[in-house]
Amino acid sequence: MQAKEFTGQTILITGASSGIGLATAQALIQQGARRVYITGRNQKKLEDAQTQLGDTAIAVVADVSQIEQINQLKAKIAANQDQLDLIFANAGIAENNTLGTSTEQDFSNTFDSNVKGVFFTVQNLLPLLKDGGNIILNASVAANKGMPNLSLYSASKAAVRSFARSWCNDLKHRKIRVNTISPGPTLTPILEHGLKMSSQQISEFDQYLQTVAPAGRLGEAKEIANAVLFLASSSASYINGIELCVDGGFTQI
Repeated sequence: MQAKEFTGQTILITGASSGIGLATAQALIQQGARRVYITGRNQKKLEDAQTQLGDTAIAVVADVSQIEQINQLKAKIAANQDQLDLIFANAGIAENNTLGTSTEQDFSNTFDSNVKGVFFTVQNLLPLLKDGGNIILNASVAANKGMPNLSLYSASKAAVRSFARSWCNDLKHRKIRVNTISPGPTLTPILEHGLKMSSQQISEFDQYLQTVAPAGRLGEAKEIANAVLFLASSSASYINGIELCVDGGFTQI
């Protein structure tokens, strides 16, 4: 029987109450993870995710835009005397903004979650990450596209991708690999709850992708999760500082 890649590992996934984070937690547990810490802002959704994942998952309510809550998460992991093999900094928001009417609060909402949250999640949890461990950051192909009404989101994800380039050098003395996953259009709750797309708009977007992306469809959360697992695996031991676009070819042509 083939050994499971992540047997015995302890992992943190932020923003894991749904979508890509939840799918990644499921995949890691199936691959033998000993313990998976999952975070989210909504206690009920997080509890539902933990129930779905089972006893291997430990749910911690935490908003990564609030440094105090990141520190509380760190304290929880430390109190369990756990050291991490992988940090998947996945938590973030996606909201439309219009140039000319965007507010300071719009800017803060996006950058506090997507940039400050990623930075301090990684920085503050670093003491609990094992030497030779892995960090994976969730960015977006939006950082590589000039998509309308997404300038704040796109810029925030460009910052995330830049972090990986710098951090893989900053952490080379600890043999910690840092890579970025950049999903393309993916069918997750963020389309409805973040970008405020109706079911009809989501369907029309899916049809649009048939003409502009080689895959011809929206991605699935489990497909992004599979790419995260690859980057975190021993098969990717010589991969460091990259951006892996998992987008069905959307940004590649």
